Amino acid sequence: MKLRDLPSVDELLQDERLAAAPRDLARAATRSALEHAREEIRVGKDPGPVLEAAVAELARLRAPSLRRVLNATGVIVHTNLGRAPLGEAALARVVEIGSGYSNLEYDLARGERGSRQDHLVELLRRLTGAEAALVVNNNAAAVLLALAALAEGREVVVSRGELVEIGDGFRIPDVLARSGARLVEVGTTNRTRAVDYERAVGPDTAVFLRVHQSNFRVVGFTERPHLAELAELARRHDLPLVDDLGSGALSGVGDEPTPTESLRAGADLVCFSGDKLLGGPQAGIVVGRADLVERLCRHPLQRALRADKLTLAALEGTLATASSTESEIPVLRMLHEPLEAVRARAERLAARVGGEVEETVARVGGGALPLTELASAACAVEEELAERLREGEPPVVALVRDGRTLLDCRTLTDAEADEVADAVERARS
Repeated sequence: MKLRDLPSVDELLQDERLAAAPRDLARAATRSALEHAREEIRVGKDPGPVLEAAVAELARLRAPSLRRVLNATGVIVHTNLGRAPLGEAALARVVEIGSGYSNLEYDLARGERGSRQDHLVELLRRLTGAEAALVVNNNAAAVLLALAALAEGREVVVSRGELVEIGDGFRIPDVLARSGARLVEVGTTNRTRAVDYERAVGPDTAVFLRVHQSNFRVVGFTERPHLAELAELARRHDLPLVDDLGSGALSGVGDEPTPTESLRAGADLVCFSGDKLLGGPQAGIVVGRADLVERLCRHPLQRALRADKLTLAALEGTLATASSTESEIPVLRMLHEPLEAVRARAERLAARVGGEVEETVARVGGGALPLTELASAACAVEEELAERLREGEPPVVALVRDGRTLLDCRTLTDAEADEVADAVERARS
C-alpha cells in the first residue's frame, strides 16, 4: 500500500460503526488511525485494515480511563491500585447520597445553613475519645492545615528522624513548608531525646510536631521520646503537640498506634488517613482539642482542602462499620484472614487453570507496617501471561518472579478469584 491508497477521513466516516458515534469523536479516531497508517507505510510496513483500526481507536476513546482492576499482587493497601477497596456500607452511602440531594450544608432541625463538618463529628468522637474532629481531602492536607492554622510565620519543632518522604517523591519538609511555618529540626536521624525539643523552644516556637515513621523503621542504635514525655514537655511550655499518625488504624493492627492511644498519651491534635488501615476513602482526619480544631475549621485554607459529599458519605459508612463489625471492612478482612482460607482459594484457582500453589508473603502496603510479612498463597502460571492479564478486561495485576506469574490470593475475594481464572483462560487463548 502507498500513501495515495489510503482512504480519506470522510470515506471512513461513512462506515455505520463510525457514523453512529459523535462526529468529533469519530473524526479523532479516523485521523489517529490514518496517521498511524502513514507512519507504517513510510517505514515500509503494511498498515493493515485502516477502517478496523479506526473502529478500534473509537472504542479506545470511548472507554473510561479509570477502570476496575483485580489486585493479585498480595499488597493490600496498594497505592497505585487505589489503596483501600470500600466496604458495602460505604458504597451504599455513596449511592444514596450521590444519587440525589443531601443535607451536606443544611441544618434540617433549624432550617438554615449548616456545616459539612458536623456529620462525622459524633462518630469520630465516639471512636477516638476526642473532643472534636474535622475531615479534609487527605492526611497531608490535614497536617498542612494544622500547621497553617497553629504555626504560620512561627516555628515547628520536629525530629530529624521523622522528616520522611512519602509517595511519588513528596517530602514532609516540602509539604509542611507550604504551611508558612518554619521547621526547626532537632536530634539526629537515629536518636532524638526530649531535651532536644526543650533546647529548641524559643519565643517563636508554636508547635511540637511528631510524625509516625509509617513507611520505614530505624533499628539498632536508636532513641525516641515517648509521646507522653513529649506531651508533658509541650504542656510545660504551653505549646500544642500535633501527632501525625499517617495510617489511620482505629484498632490494634500490628504495632501501628491508634488515635485513641495518641490522645490518651497527651497529644492535642492527631492527624490520620481515611484510606489506609481505616479502610475508607481518601481523606485526612483531625481529632483532638475542641479549641484547636475550631481554629483549623476557621482557617481560610480549610475550604480549599475540605472533603466532598461522596467522600464524607463513604467515610461515614466506613466509620459506622468500624464501630460495629470490622470484618465488613475489606482491608481489615484481608489483613486478618487465616492462611488456610487464602490457601484454599489459591488451590481452587490452581485447579481451574492448571497452575501450581506457591507459598508467598503478602504486604500491608500504603506506607503502613513496613516490616510486617503476611503468610499468603498464590497460584503460579506462565510468566508470559502477566502482560496479557494486565491488558485484559478486567485487568489483572500480578507479580512476576522466578520465571512465573504469581496470582496472590490474599488480595482476591472468592468471586474475584473466579474472574482471574476466566482471565487466565482468555489470556492463554
